[in-house]
Amino acid sequence: MAEPKKATSPVSLLQAERQAEYTELARTVLSLRFPENAPKAFVHTYGCQGNVADSERMKGMLAQMGYVFTNRREEADLVLFNTCAVREHAEARVFGNVGALKPIKAERRHMIIALCGCMMQQPHVSERIRKSYPYVNLVFGTFAIQRFPELIYAALTRSKRVFDLSEDNGALPEGLPVYRDSAFKAWLPIMYGCNNFCTYCVVPYVRGRERSRSADAVLAEAEEIIAGGAKEITLLGQNVNSYGKGSADGVDFPELLRRINDLPGDFKIRFMTSHPKDCSKKLLDTMAGCEKAARHLHLPVQSGSNRVLRAMNRGYTRESYLELIDYARQVMPDLSVTSDIIVGFPGETYEEFLETLSLVQTVKYTSLFTFIFSPRRGTKAEHMEDPVPYAEKSRWFSSLLKAQEEIAAARSASMLGKTYEVLVESETKEANGMVTGRTDGNINIDFPGEPGLIGSRVLVRVTEAKNWILTGARV
Repeated sequence: MAEPKKATSPVSLLQAERQAEYTELARTVLSLRFPENAPKAFVHTYGCQGNVADSERMKGMLAQMGYVFTNRREEADLVLFNTCAVREHAEARVFGNVGALKPIKAERRHMIIALCGCMMQQPHVSERIRKSYPYVNLVFGTFAIQRFPELIYAALTRSKRVFDLSEDNGALPEGLPVYRDSAFKAWLPIMYGCNNFCTYCVVPYVRGRERSRSADAVLAEAEEIIAGGAKEITLLGQNVNSYGKGSADGVDFPELLRRINDLPGDFKIRFMTSHPKDCSKKLLDTMAGCEKAARHLHLPVQSGSNRVLRAMNRGYTRESYLELIDYARQVMPDLSVTSDIIVGFPGETYEEFLETLSLVQTVKYTSLFTFIFSPRRGTKAEHMEDPVPYAEKSRWFSSLLKAQEEIAAARSASMLGKTYEVLVESETKEANGMVTGRTDGNINIDFPGEPGLIGSRVLVRVTEAKNWILTGARV
């Protein structure tokens, strides 16, 4: 694990000093309560990479307070769940796991249970926690991360439960320490919030309006990451293509990408998520001209039907999306494209689903993140007429998966015998002397190798392609 690092970005001096004081107060309280061994924190993250980045910052603050980290909640003195509200399944998992903490809390009465993130920013969720889970000590939303030390101190010293569900005040959580989970891969948030209001999505309501970090702050953190030896930096935002809109320095996302690319060091750059309505030819040309930009574009299409796209408020058409893909592959012939698709949006017909299926077969994605529509409270889609039964949507979903599996199998077969540079990320789950490496195009290849290779780049020749699973040998 990497040590917590202090970000160099400027913050409000008053706020920074206040939280530094609470960090020291919490550290003092913890040292008195745990005089022999450091207190242990269990942190679990649900949802997107943005949540992962938030958790790394909260872990940085916890480390400054004196916590060490454990993978076993049964031995934790603090349990923190950073939650996701995008899918119904994720919410159900959170409630189930919070319920499972009740007997552990009964055994470890001093344990603090804290819940944060997108779910908690929804009033109906926080109210359910308040009424049905009285053993939860601390609940806070997405706009309170920079006050985390103050909230932890309050939870440690007050007998009452602590709730901070403040709304968006336009602040950016700058200047926070970061405890990175990987020594060779780093998440770098460049903006927060979303202005798009897709009719199915709750993110603008729980993350607030778009707010871009200054280019100087992003570049300073990128330099810090590179100096720490990271081989890959992923730029994060709900819509990275909107970066810089309305900012004083005039730096847009293509320019930011170019400036990071020009930093000295041996690293690759990825970014997500990229919204098709704001994905410009300028960005694609910049990607093509940046040797450190990975040849991978995640461009969520969601549907291949223009009527459904309008109902989703996506702001582009099937035709304009396909034009973007064609241009991207013109300037980057080796580009790998991935996407998100929602099946069974309210009012979607089978014929409209077939339009999505034909788009998938036209684009031939490297991989897809596919979901059956899940209504989110507070969104417009929640109230749309939805006559198609779930069983029918499941049949559509299965046919989409089958089509994508055939595309992936053909892509895997085309890679047989070719050599790729990969970043070795981990041992395989089977731990059978094999490791997994990821190509520039975001494709995994398993090959024989020792754990010491993790974090390095090596050349691998593909020796076997079984469906979408690739096996290789180190060159």
